[in-house]
Order: sequence, then C-alpha cells, then structure tokens
Amino acid sequence: MDFIYEPWPWYIAGPMIALTMFLLLYMGKHFGMSSNLRTICSIGGAGKISSFFQFDWKKERWNLIVIVGAIIGGFLASKYMSNNEVNINPEIATQLSEEYGIKSANTAYLPTEIFNTENLSNPFTLGILILGGFLVGFGARYAGGCTSGHAISGLSNLQVPSLIAVVGFFIGGLVMIHLLYPSIFGL
Repeated sequence: MDFIYEPWPWYIAGPMIALTMFLLLYMGKHFGMSSNLRTICSIGGAGKISSFFQFDWKKERWNLIVIVGAIIGGFLASKYMSNNEVNINPEIATQLSEEYGIKSANTAYLPTEIFNTENLSNPFTLGILILGGFLVGFGARYAGGCTSGHAISGLSNLQVPSLIAVVGFFIGGLVMIHLLYPSIFGL
C-alpha cells in the first residue's frame, strides 16, 4: 500500500486549527507541547525535587493525548501518506547546496547531511545536539511555553507575551541559521 498524498491546502488545515483552538478556548484549556513535558515530569515524581513540578497533573493529562497523536500521526503520515520528499524552490536548493553543502534537497525528507546516524557518532555533533536541546528546553521554560503553544494558542488568545515570544523565536531562528550555524560548522 503505497499512497502518496499532497499536504492539505491552507483553506482546510487553517480552519481546522482555528476550530480546534476555538474548542480549547471554549473548554478553558491551553495547548502546547512543552507543557506536556512538565506533566510527564510531574507524573514521574519531579515535584519532590522542584516546586515547579508541584501541581495537579491529573487536570492536564488530557493534553498528553497531543503527544500520542503527534507520534502516531507523524508515523502514519511519513509511512503511508508521503513520498518522504519535500519539494522546495530550486533557488533555495541551489543555495543550500552551495552555501551549506546540503545536496539532498528535493531528494530526502530531512537533509541526510545533517540527520543521519553517522553524525551521532561524532562527539562534536552529539555535543551540539545536546546543548541545542538544553537551550530549546530552557528557552521554552523562560518564554513560558514553546513555539506551538505561543504561536497557535497564545496568538489565538491575543496575548501580547505570545506575540513577543513568536517574534523572538523567528529572530532566534534567523540568527541561528545565518550567523551561528555557519560559524559552528565552518561553512
């Protein structure tokens, strides 16, 4: 069974996201992936170590379905609903190839030059991944939520802190890819 589907068009996916957010707002719930990590840590007993994890996690367990759905949905989409290729602008593919050495654009779902198992055996790359994961976790905690929580839930609630956080996420991404990434990897 090798089905290949196109992504849903914006006029279907956008209203579905808006409907989901409306239902969550109506029920008094907040959406975000990083809050699930807090819930999982609280379930695991982290409240004994830090007061941050001392809350009634049973009220938030509904949100754990988001993690399960993301994992199952991601697997099903990549395995049965995709050709695992991302068609990008040819000019961007050329730029990726010339400036960053990524020649797998338009041939792989993720750039194999970055996301392959051989890179995990390189201590430098592994250190960068661990440091990056720590910084993302710290940033999500410092910003009071992750990109999905602020960009989808916070902006739909018209929260100014979420707007500031989303602008910060974009600025951080631009700084990373244009300044830090090339200097870290010598490109």
